[in-house]
Amino acid sequence: MGLIIDLLQQMSVFLVIAYIFTKSPAFRPLTSESLSWRHKLLLYVIFSSFSIMGTYFGLPVQDAIANTRAIGPVLAGLIGGPLLGVATGITGGLHRYFLGGFTAFSCGVSTTMEGLIGGLVCMILLRRGQAEQRFNPLIALLTTLCAEGLQMGIILLLSTPRAEAFQLVQAIAAPMILANSAGAALFMSIIRDQRRMYDHFGAMFSAKAFELAERVLEILGDGLNHKTALQMAQLLHRWTGVGAVAITDRKQVLAFVGLGEDHHLAGSQIMSPLTRRAIENNQTVFADGVREIYHCTISDQCPLSSALVVPLRVDQDVIGTIKLYEPRRKLFLNINRSLGEGLAALLSEQLMHSRYQEQKTLLAQSELKLAQAQVNPHFLFNALNTVVAVLRKDADQARDLLLHLSRFFRKNLKRSSDITTLEEELDHVRSYLYIEEARFGDRLSVNLEVDAALMSIHLPAFTLQPLIENAIKHGVSKIIEPGTINLSAARTDHGVEILICDNAGTYTEHDQSDGLGLQIVDKRIKNLYGPSYGLTLSCQPGEMTKVSIKLPLPESMESKA
Repeated sequence: MGLIIDLLQQMSVFLVIAYIFTKSPAFRPLTSESLSWRHKLLLYVIFSSFSIMGTYFGLPVQDAIANTRAIGPVLAGLIGGPLLGVATGITGGLHRYFLGGFTAFSCGVSTTMEGLIGGLVCMILLRRGQAEQRFNPLIALLTTLCAEGLQMGIILLLSTPRAEAFQLVQAIAAPMILANSAGAALFMSIIRDQRRMYDHFGAMFSAKAFELAERVLEILGDGLNHKTALQMAQLLHRWTGVGAVAITDRKQVLAFVGLGEDHHLAGSQIMSPLTRRAIENNQTVFADGVREIYHCTISDQCPLSSALVVPLRVDQDVIGTIKLYEPRRKLFLNINRSLGEGLAALLSEQLMHSRYQEQKTLLAQSELKLAQAQVNPHFLFNALNTVVAVLRKDADQARDLLLHLSRFFRKNLKRSSDITTLEEELDHVRSYLYIEEARFGDRLSVNLEVDAALMSIHLPAFTLQPLIENAIKHGVSKIIEPGTINLSAARTDHGVEILICDNAGTYTEHDQSDGLGLQIVDKRIKNLYGPSYGLTLSCQPGEMTKVSIKLPLPESMESKA
């Protein structure tokens, strides 16, 4: 009983050392599933030291040593695999061998075997996809129990004289098996709990970072200016808890929140050498307050002494910086440094996305203006000539023609939105067709067949008018017999299909190259809804030309289907 207590007291020293080790920065990378050779070398040194100390602190029994040496190689094998376990076991075994005694050889062999057993258990768990079970205290207890049982068998098998070996095993078997198994389980429990704490705080930090990133992205929707910079600085100051936060462009401070805001004023020119260095060299600059101290160039009474300056980049060009500060007598935490650098990278991506969206909007506006400009100028002259001709016969009709012409061009000039509804498009087309039907008389008839439920669907502005104009210009106007244009809109299995058909069948590839309006319409639909949508054009010469417009069905209508 006394031997058990003495071994448990010896083991408590190792547990204290284990606890201190798990608190050190060296611990964190040593418990991953894939270890580099440097990490394995560090584990070898640590667990070999535990094995050797277990022998040194052992208790002499019958020219042998009762000890807790097995904990080192078994845990080394469990965490690092067979090679690490055997290497640790050989080291601990050789140390025991050179201490001498009638069990020196058998203990050297058994210590190596204990490392191998731990490594084999690790290998089995990894192959089963149960890597996390390596840190299960119960697994450590059972593995060490088997390893110590094997050691007692090796002592009986290899040690002479056999009678003394048998007496020794009777005296030390139960205490050593109990002490080593319990010690390995407690050691592994400490490691597991520390890993869980790291994972817990890591998850909390990640959740905090994601939430902060989401808030920042909402703010940056309007780009980087004095207003959004102030909102971001206030948010970062509140979430990080640093002494102060500043956001700048390349020339001036856009916002400053926290300690020192009485003299670090928004709108002032950048005076800090650290900030200028970060902008000019396109690199993160860190003054930790110990090796490099932040010196305020504005006030000698400034309470800030450490600073992190991270450049904001768009297409590798620095457009500004994010700066985090800490006051004197407060260390700049690594977690805040990592958070600041990560947010700067995120903001840079968002600013690039904002610039892309801005360019995309400008492109859409340019395409809209180009679509508006594609209205054939001859249409205006033809419309006015038609009005003049009608005026001699029917003044009321002439007045209606002028009203429709006025409405048509007013919508062309005033439309600023790239998106409209089918109802508005049809209203625009009716004004155009009213004039063309008056011009062609009996030679043109138009049939509209549109599902009333589809009037509210959205599509790019100036989608239908260029297609109707193309059907008249390259179709009806080129045939002698009366021309007919059918415009229909209906739901399909894949969305909405708008069909524009004429009975001319005169479409050619040459017409398509001249008809830039068709290409613009197709491109704008694809940009808005994706490549699955847009225009398809087919022709049966002398019989029919058909343009099909495929659009998605709104979600509100899908739920009613």
